[in-house]
Amino acid sequence: MKFSILIAIVSEELEDKAIDTARKSGAGGVTILHGSGIGFKEKKTFFGLTLEGRQSVLLFVLERKTALQVLKKLNSELELEKEDHGIAFTLPIEHLAGINRDEFLNFQEKIKEDI
Repeated sequence: MKFSILIAIVSEELEDKAIDTARKSGAGGVTILHGSGIGFKEKKTFFGLTLEGRQSVLLFVLERKTALQVLKKLNSELELEKEDHGIAFTLPIEHLAGINRDEFLNFQEKIKEDI
């Protein structure tokens, strides 16, 4: 079985919607990191103070086919092609340790259903 990591970087305001969308599309657990970033455009300022938005970095370890399904759903539901809505991408995982046995069995069942 091949796995991918799905990384979605969205504004904190979209965090809950992104997690709900991912779960409804087949994702299980998620690791959430918080941070800030610098975009293509200059930040807005107000009386000399820079207004920065906070981002959530969502990390999902998924079976590759499920990762693609979740990615597509996140793209459509969060309208990621619009400016400042976020970004999502996948990377292949070569080696994996520590995955929950129940989650692994769940991945196997999904593959059997697809066959």
